[in-house]
Amino acid sequence: MRKFSEQEQIRRDKLEVLRSKGVNPYPSRGHRDVTLAEAVEQFDALKGKKALTIAGRVRAIRGHGGSSFITLEDGSGSFQAYLKKDTLGDEAYTLWQDGADIGDVVSCTGTLFTTKKGEKTLEAKSFLFLAKALAPLPEKWHGLADIEVRYRKRHLDLLSNLEVREIFRKRAVLLTSIRTFLDAHDFLEVETPILQSIAGGAVARPFVTHHNAHDTDFYLRIAPELYLKRLIAGGFDRVYEIGKSFRNEGIDQSHSPEFTMLEFYMAYANYEELMDLTEDFIATLVKDVLGKLELTYQKQKISFKKPFQRKTFDSLLKEHAGVTLAEIRAAKAKDIIAQFTLDIPDTAGVGKIADELYKERVRKNLIEPTFLIDHPVELLPLAKRREDDPMLVESFQLIAGGMELVKAFSELNDPIDQEQRFTDQAAQKAKGDAEAHEMDLDYVQTLETGMPPTAGFGLGVDRFMMMLADTQNLKEVILFPTLKPEQS
Repeated sequence: MRKFSEQEQIRRDKLEVLRSKGVNPYPSRGHRDVTLAEAVEQFDALKGKKALTIAGRVRAIRGHGGSSFITLEDGSGSFQAYLKKDTLGDEAYTLWQDGADIGDVVSCTGTLFTTKKGEKTLEAKSFLFLAKALAPLPEKWHGLADIEVRYRKRHLDLLSNLEVREIFRKRAVLLTSIRTFLDAHDFLEVETPILQSIAGGAVARPFVTHHNAHDTDFYLRIAPELYLKRLIAGGFDRVYEIGKSFRNEGIDQSHSPEFTMLEFYMAYANYEELMDLTEDFIATLVKDVLGKLELTYQKQKISFKKPFQRKTFDSLLKEHAGVTLAEIRAAKAKDIIAQFTLDIPDTAGVGKIADELYKERVRKNLIEPTFLIDHPVELLPLAKRREDDPMLVESFQLIAGGMELVKAFSELNDPIDQEQRFTDQAAQKAKGDAEAHEMDLDYVQTLETGMPPTAGFGLGVDRFMMMLADTQNLKEVILFPTLKPEQS
């Protein structure tokens, strides 16, 4: 048997009062003629005209003897209603007094007028309970501040903190802007499998599940990449997908096991052409969401005006870590790991070592939008080698505010090279690297049919939204983030 607080019990008693008087506190329909924002915007045109109905959640009740002013709130805004015993009648007004609480969802039907204080108001001729609130809302003046509760009880967070609602409105604008830009550039939106027989398309640890009918293990996708490139090989020139990916890794302020990715692929292009498109794309997204190209992220001013800086991976490694890729390759892995006190096993390969050095020494220094180009081949097993230096690949990351926003490269379309790199990755996995890429022979065979030169792009939507919302916590921009189960 559940135990209720005193407030909760009082609300349940009121619920029984309403039902005892023949009131359905949860009707199937909640009619309204206008939203509350429309009531404000159209006030002068609607004032004094026929009765209209508004609806929303009661956020404040101010009683004055035989009358009450209430503040209603819906998803668009707020509006005041006036309930008066002389207008409603004794029975209806008593019902309101005995049954209403802050948090209830109600509708009021009446006419608009302006109070002596100049407040736009609806005088109710009647009202209806649409949803009786049995749990009190967070305290009015302090709202919902506990971070853990905010994420677990997101509905209360949204009700209490208007700035949180604004973040998710901006996120919706971001998604719309992404689609609008790509559609205008002749990209086709597609959907690819989330359950995959091989966890491919990125270097990461996957979630494993079991399909009973086939008695086979499947993986939640770590990236949609390989299926999207199958579509390029199949004859589509430009495709994109916005969807969830999953990585069975640690959770912190900038990592979530479930996250939203945008990936797109354009045939007959390379990474240099893609950098030009990316500048236009990212600048457009920032402008659409914020209304300007400049923003402040964690007290750092960042401008997304073109052109963005372009710097090589090797030059930045030399500048900030004092070592080059050639020196890493020439040295013993354990010596480099010891020299820089990296928290990785002695069996780590060149790519892993270079990536860890970059994350620790380089990334935090890149504040203005910067294209970090030409990564070591060991780090990106799906990227095309540079013709003038086969130990590097034609790749870029877009870094801003010390955070990676985009990863992109000229796609490897040489099936022989691709098979060899999968083989090399499999060897790393055999040595204990759980994030190494598996051999995907079906994808190699796809490339054997011929895939045109292609440039591919990946944007972490959640991380980008972090920057646009000026927060360092990924959970602030994911409506229902993955959390550790509560202890009972």
